Amino acid sequence: MKALSRVLLVVMLFTMLGPVAFAVEEMPNVEAVAGEKAAMDPAMMKKIKTLMVPSEAHKVLEGFAGNWTYTSKFWMVPDGPTEESIGTATHTVVYGGRFLKQEIKGNWMNEPFEGIGYTGYDNIKQEYVSTWIDSMATGIMMVSGQYDAATKTLKQSGENSCPLTGEKSRHGRSEWTVTDNDHNTYTTYLTGPDGNEFKAMEIVYTRTA
Repeated sequence: MKALSRVLLVVMLFTMLGPVAFAVEEMPNVEAVAGEKAAMDPAMMKKIKTLMVPSEAHKVLEGFAGNWTYTSKFWMVPDGPTEESIGTATHTVVYGGRFLKQEIKGNWMNEPFEGIGYTGYDNIKQEYVSTWIDSMATGIMMVSGQYDAATKTLKQSGENSCPLTGEKSRHGRSEWTVTDNDHNTYTTYLTGPDGNEFKAMEIVYTRTA
């Protein structure tokens, strides 16, 4: 009796789900169809390839690459005491020139500090995009902006969580300026309690290799 019940159950499930399964099997793979059409369109393939490969804008990243020592200054509030630290940095152009990988080791407020970030140029958005994580926070910082060729400065801004104030979204901006082949300076600006902008951090890099 139990065996008969199991057989009936299987038949009922097959009857109910059979058409659905058949419909799924018959449904065309949209991605495959789109891929086939793109592959057959030389103009489309050329456009896709252009968007995927490094452009002239990516060459800007090469100016920040190298091995460096750095000295940094940090201000928690406007006109507040200055926190200073030193460390080393390795900035490497990776993935065929698409991104600049930034690795820092040093100290901050007398504690060991490590951080890693990536900067690239998004051919589609036509802007420089950066991400950053480090050993002193739990958030992932994300900023974007443009490069000013006249001043050799990468200017970016964004809204990020702030461990200093507990804000979920605090506006900030940065300027990374190439002084010469062996020196560059990274500066960040935040908004103070009075609503005015102040310099929150300055990192001066000196090339070692």
